[in-house]
Amino acid sequence: MTYTTITQLIGQTPLMSIKLPERDTTLFLKIEKNNPGGSMKDRMARSMVVAALADGRLKPGGTIVESSSGNTGIGLALAALEFGLRFIAVVDHHAAPDKIRTMRAFGAEIRYVEGTYREDEVAVVERQRLAAQLGAQLPGALFMNQSDNPANPEGYAGFVEELLTQLPDGIDAFVGCVGTGGSMTGISQRLKRHDARIKTIAVEPAGSIVFGKPGYPYYQSGTGTPAGDEVGKVLDYACIDEGVQVTDTQAFETARYIARHKGLLVGGSTGGAIYKALEFIVSGKLSGNVVTTVADGGEKYLGSIFDDEWMEKRSLLDPSIADQLDSWLTNRARAA
Repeated sequence: MTYTTITQLIGQTPLMSIKLPERDTTLFLKIEKNNPGGSMKDRMARSMVVAALADGRLKPGGTIVESSSGNTGIGLALAALEFGLRFIAVVDHHAAPDKIRTMRAFGAEIRYVEGTYREDEVAVVERQRLAAQLGAQLPGALFMNQSDNPANPEGYAGFVEELLTQLPDGIDAFVGCVGTGGSMTGISQRLKRHDARIKTIAVEPAGSIVFGKPGYPYYQSGTGTPAGDEVGKVLDYACIDEGVQVTDTQAFETARYIARHKGLLVGGSTGGAIYKALEFIVSGKLSGNVVTTVADGGEKYLGSIFDDEWMEKRSLLDPSIADQLDSWLTNRARAA
């Protein structure tokens, strides 16, 4: 088949299975980093643009403005190219440099928020404020506001359709990251409509406030809701069976482990989802066909979570997590 636009390559991402020893359980990873922009956010980014053009909020030749840590911005940059639109991404220091470079390569304009922030502090509130201001001030501009945009969760309809076709024997549980809540809501609602018995587990960084825990800085990028920000209106708590937290160390060490042992580079938030999925499986809380997403690839984080010096300087290295993962995945402890 021949395609004429890059966004036609969105979707139909493969599954990779990880069988757990001595358990009637398989963990399936849906490799969303295979989307053209390198993440699952390609789906919702195009969905938001198509919806805005359809209802007239965005006119041909107009300007998209959005606050992003990078992946949504990359998806919007691709959609802007498809529809001949201008795109302005509002970012902060927390965004991975390669995500910024990718957006620029696709023609996006980058606006950094001003202010002094800790390295592990996400400036979402200021990003949202500046993006809303630009959207209101620039002629023909629209602030997409992914956190409150109903076309965000709607963008994951294709994800669920693919998954149900790929796993005809059924799905028993879904474990996903939660940030704005778009992907978790869009996927979980549709899975529950298909079979209300499917368990849905949402994973946020320790330090995020989505499930009411105390907020404090964290390094995981593109996931969670930091203290001072509001949880997105797109998040539907009713379709989530349980919300859990994962530490930066657990998330990053798991991503590094998956790279070394499975040859698959995944981002930090995906590492966190995999860690919690395995923890729930081993504890007996989940069984059968369990699905999580490779939300984006580790290629964007080679200078951070896959760099020993970067990890060590931030006291994020913990070899005991690799030991734990070995015991879960091989049923034996690592050799001393």
